[in-house]
Amino acid sequence: MTHAPLPDLILEPLVRAALMEDLGTYGDITTRTVIPADTHYTARLNARADGVLSGLQIAALAFRLINPDLKVTAHKSDGDSIASGDVLMQIEGRAASILSAERVALNFAGRLSGIATLTAGFVAQTKGTDTCITCTRKTTPGLRLVEKQAVLHGGGFNHRFSLSDAIMIKDNHIAAAGGIRPVLQAVKARASHMVRTEIEVDRLDQLQEVLDEGGADVILLDNMDTPTLRDAVKINAGRLVLEASGNMRIDRIAEVAATGVNYISSGALTHSVQTLDIGLDF
Repeated sequence: MTHAPLPDLILEPLVRAALMEDLGTYGDITTRTVIPADTHYTARLNARADGVLSGLQIAALAFRLINPDLKVTAHKSDGDSIASGDVLMQIEGRAASILSAERVALNFAGRLSGIATLTAGFVAQTKGTDTCITCTRKTTPGLRLVEKQAVLHGGGFNHRFSLSDAIMIKDNHIAAAGGIRPVLQAVKARASHMVRTEIEVDRLDQLQEVLDEGGADVILLDNMDTPTLRDAVKINAGRLVLEASGNMRIDRIAEVAATGVNYISSGALTHSVQTLDIGLDF
């Protein structure tokens, strides 16, 4: 599925902050010292590894923020499968401007493409099932928006973006509130009709307690082995959405998806990703 790009207006503060961090207090002194101001070049953003592309829109924005006169031409789109050697983007104009934006553009494109590529690998393991792959809030501080967008580019789904999106009752909430029934009763009494509720369980008796009490929309099955997940799906019998989480490595995804859970969430999609090799060549 192709996802429409976000407005540049939303992404610009992230890119602007990264450029300001890189430019420091006095700008790119190397480029300003050794590159004549009137030097023009054509540069290409090239894939140096196979994967799934994300962050190209952000890379283009980095170049345009440095110099709006740069001509930026995309040859691929975020969400595309790419191969080593593919030309992703061409940038024409002042060489100094291209060089000053290079590292920020590559940092975003490489990391976000790494997330999209890893996500696509997880999604491939669910083939033949109805299970969806979703991310978590285990994202780089300040970059959650674009990292979650990269998960979408890889074919995954987004979990909540922040603490304010949904009610998600974890084990510590249950302990502090005095049990599953008290927290669900509080939800039924106080939650808005516009807010969905997810609750975490790590045992089948807790799952049954949630089903008996009501008040939840989604049950997170935390750190259960595969046979227990299979039993949980049978007990639930399609009543609530089930999300399997905890220790969800890529080599385990196929067997977990086969249990019939609706979603598999993995923090690894964003916190343990390897940057995809993308380079800028003059």
